[in-house]
This record gives sequence, structure tokens and C-alpha cells, in this order.
Amino acid sequence: MINKVSRNDMRISRHKRVREKVSGTANMPRLNVFRSNKNIFAQIIDDEAAVTLVSASSIDKELKLENGSNIESAAKVGELLAKRAKKKKITKVTFDRGGYQYHGRVEALANAARENGLEF
Repeated sequence: MINKVSRNDMRISRHKRVREKVSGTANMPRLNVFRSNKNIFAQIIDDEAAVTLVSASSIDKELKLENGSNIESAAKVGELLAKRAKKKKITKVTFDRGGYQYHGRVEALANAARENGLEF
């Protein structure tokens, strides 16, 4: 019988492959995206110090979203993340899409973050 590898396992292997090359520093931290079926999460991480500098998600009370799994909510999360990053004086990041396709919610989050001041 053929055992099919789950989509999440394939995503994790893609993410590991990318993480070998992409890492965040104090000067240029890593913007990581995690997308679940119900919500979307984003973090700006300094991998050298192993510290999360800024985070935002669709379950934040500040956003008051009813549905966290659509493109509009992903854009709001990207906007909130960029505003929080500005407060911490973070302007340049490297984008880590987490093994997900750069499409839909991931793309909306990235575009909203770019429009609100993050450079990547």
C-alpha cells in the first residue's frame, strides 16, 4: 500500500530547507508566518539571540476579528505587525513564508506589512 505524505509534512520539509539559508539577525530579523485553518500568526524573530521581537496574530484582542482565516484578516495582521515593528524601530526584515506558497493569505500579510513600512 502506498503511504501518502501529508501536506503539512511536506510544508515542514520545505520550511527546514529554507531555514538552512534564511536566518534573522539583530540588524535584519526574520519575519515568520504560520497559517492554520482558522488563524494566521506572524513574528519578527532575532535568531542569533533566539528572541521574538514583535508578534501579531488574527486572535489579538486589538484587531477584534470574527474570522481569522481570510485574506482581509491576514492583511490586518500584516498592518498591525508593521506598526508594532515601527515602534521597536525595525524597518528591514527577511521574509520567511514558512514553507507555504506565496499566495492568498501569506501574500496579503506580506503586502500589508510592506505598505506599512517594512522592507523585504
